[in-house]
Amino acid sequence: MASIFTKIINGEIPCYKIAEDANFIAFLDVNPNAKGHTLVVPKEEVNKVFDLDDKTYADLFTFSKKIATALEKTISCKRIGMSVIGLEVPHVHVHLVPLNAMEDIQFNKKENFSKEEMQQIASDIASNL
Repeated sequence: MASIFTKIINGEIPCYKIAEDANFIAFLDVNPNAKGHTLVVPKEEVNKVFDLDDKTYADLFTFSKKIATALEKTISCKRIGMSVIGLEVPHVHVHLVPLNAMEDIQFNKKENFSKEEMQQIASDIASNL
């Protein structure tokens, strides 16, 4: 059964897309810890990050760095935090979270933004790529 991320990649579920290439997609987390919380996902559905082949693993972090750089230019923060947890969706994904405090990376904290705000945030980040 396809993961929710595969459904997003295939266009079956909408997302607030920031960037995409042949192998990866970056979009806003719909349950963000902080403004700009972004997910970077390989298009190949692999359950665990360490099951990725070496090239895809390296490319995932290169693509994530590009997104994190744009994110930091867009969202006022002290730094961009990164987390790879992988328990909630069985499809590799990197969380990029703008941080001003340690609490911003704790996954029990959620922020709420309107659809329009989410679209604007995604557009603003994409414009800094």
